[in-house]
Parts: sequence; structure tokens; C-alpha cells
Amino acid sequence: MGAHAWVDGALEGLGTELAGRIEQPHVRPWSTVLRVPTRTGDLWFKACGPALAHEPAAIEILARRRPRTLPRLLAVDRVRGWMLQADGGMRLRELGEPARWVDVLALYADLQAEAITVADGLLAAGVPDRRLDRLPELYESLLRSQDGIVGDDLRRLVDLGPTVSRLCQELAGAGLPESVQHDDLHSGNVFVWDGGYVFFDWGDACVAHPFFSLHVTMRVLAYELGVDPASSELTRFRDAYLEPWTRVASRAELVRALRPAGVLGGLARAMGWQALIDTLPPDVRHEYADTVGDRLAQFLAKHG
Repeated sequence: MGAHAWVDGALEGLGTELAGRIEQPHVRPWSTVLRVPTRTGDLWFKACGPALAHEPAAIEILARRRPRTLPRLLAVDRVRGWMLQADGGMRLRELGEPARWVDVLALYADLQAEAITVADGLLAAGVPDRRLDRLPELYESLLRSQDGIVGDDLRRLVDLGPTVSRLCQELAGAGLPESVQHDDLHSGNVFVWDGGYVFFDWGDACVAHPFFSLHVTMRVLAYELGVDPASSELTRFRDAYLEPWTRVASRAELVRALRPAGVLGGLARAMGWQALIDTLPPDVRHEYADTVGDRLAQFLAKHG
């Protein structure tokens, strides 16, 4: 059954029907999104590629804990990684109000804290495992997959294996339980709906140290604000994210944990990209190679 036929069947089950032509506004080598106009409003079909096929299951599991912060799924095919979602409202990006991130990050941290109890369920559903005790091994595997890194740079990266292990131990010492982390949390994936916020696009999610999420979020937020990622202007956003975690550790301990989490979060993001690249057709893989190489180069520049 093709995507359009599957959508037709899902709409029939929902007691509604098409009110126009299905359009394809978003196409990537790893996923595609279709806009499905119905008599009651737009719905959205998403087909996830093999590396992201766990997304529908992840959303279902997380929505049992915090339904108002997750997309509302109307139909799901877990085997194929297909889902039909209700409209999510307006993207935060279109509002152009970065101050909203104070509330968004606090809400997101609450969601992560709530999801600690379902981490095992997420792993069983196929969400990638990038917990601290696995990260050194995953780092070694990542280096073995890098055909474009050779010679002295590769040797220096291999020699940094003990540094990765040390940083993992240091971060584990902060005592924060591992949980879901979105790994692509930016203003294009946060929607404003019914007076609250909904977090979309969980295909990059993994089970890992929660602070890894800040690797993407803070860099994109700095870009949108036009400031350096190390700028003090980001402190209020950082503190809003840390506040819910003060139930687990002191603020001073949390701030100290940000340093190793920042380094390891970049490596974990590279691992996510590599897992995705490995599933792409050979003729397009090179287009995304820099997503991994740049992060390894940054790691090498700071620690090698």
C-alpha cells in the first residue's frame, strides 16, 4: 500500500475525507512530509527513513507522560515509520520571539525529567542508545567509519579515546539520570499551540545525558540572536533549562556539568548524523559528510 492509499484509509477511520490535493512541502533523503487537507483542517503525514523509523513509537511513549507537549498522532504504522499527525499550530521560528525560549526550555527540561521513567521503553522501541557508559565504544566506532580522516588527524582523534572516557565519568558524577534528548531542538521544531508549546520532529532523538540537547539548541539560539555561543546573553536561557534539574543537583553542580556535556553532546550529535548517513544512497552521502567531520574537527581543536 502506497502512502496516499494509507492516508485515505486513515482518514476513513477518522470519519473525515480529503478537501483538496495532497502536497509534499518537505522532502529530505531521510524523510518526507505531506500536507493532507481535510474538511476539518490540515493534517500531516510523515514517512521516516530507516534511521528515524523509531519516531512514531517515541512520540507515543512520551505522549503518555506529557500529551500536551507532543504531536497528536491520529494513525501510526510502526513497521514502516509512518504517521499521520494533527496540525501543530505555528512554528516558533515564524513568531520571531526568542524570549519565549525561557519558557520553552523549562518545559522541555520538565519533559526530560518526566521521561526518565520511560527510558527503557524508549530503548526497547528502537530509540538509539547513546548513554554515557556506551559513548567511548561508540566514539571508537565513529572513527572507524571516517574515510575522509587519515594520517595525523586520525591518530590524534584515536588518542583522544581516554579523554572521551574521562569526560563521560566526570559527567556521570553529576548524578543526573539519563533520559530522552531530542538532539535537534530549535525554533523550527517547536510549535505554539493552544497557549502552550509542542515539540515536533523526534527522529533524531536518543536516550542519553539530557544536557546533550543544548549542543544544538544553544547554537541555533545564539545564531538567531546574533550573538556568540559563549555570550552572557544566553545565560537566562541556560538557567531556565537548569532550574527543573535543581531538584536533582545543586545549581553549581549543574553548571559544572555543562562543560563535559557540551563536548560530549557534539560527539553524540556526530554519531547521530553518521547513523543517518549510513542509511542514505551512496550518491548523496557526501553531501552530509561535513556534519560529522566538522564536529570531530572541533573536538580535535579543543582537546587534541
